[in-house]
Amino acid sequence: MLKYFNYDVVFQEIPNEVTLAVNFSLCPNKCKGCHSPWLWQDKGEIFDSQSIDYLFDLYKDNFTCFGFMGGDNDPQSVNMLAKYIRINYPHIKTAWYSGKNEIPKEIDLKNFNYIKTGPYIQEYGSLKDKTTNQKLLKINTDLSTEDITNMFWKK
Repeated sequence: MLKYFNYDVVFQEIPNEVTLAVNFSLCPNKCKGCHSPWLWQDKGEIFDSQSIDYLFDLYKDNFTCFGFMGGDNDPQSVNMLAKYIRINYPHIKTAWYSGKNEIPKEIDLKNFNYIKTGPYIQEYGSLKDKTTNQKLLKINTDLSTEDITNMFWKK
């Protein structure tokens, strides 16, 4: 089960995209130094296809990418809802921020345009740090992945 805590339109999570980012609670990763430890708790509302329709109606065409920020507790639901977006809102890209090192087997890459992998490890920093262990992968049309993490690094 997915529960969402809050959402907002953001500009830095996915390069060159305006992202409607939805933050999910029940995070099982509990990374030391996490910037959102309240998302470890069982808080928020159940998130389903009706929630997606509500957000799409609320924000209309004011975003280009839908971001699942978390959801590691239920990757099967993340995949199912990304597929729902792909089918019902094909003009919108989908992204998933996972704290796992590997993409779970429940995830079908064709339902995503971007997937961030890797837990937050304080001494390595976040995606904007060249020392990060995290990766932002772009999913290409042939379902190959391309590491685009360097797009976060200032030249």
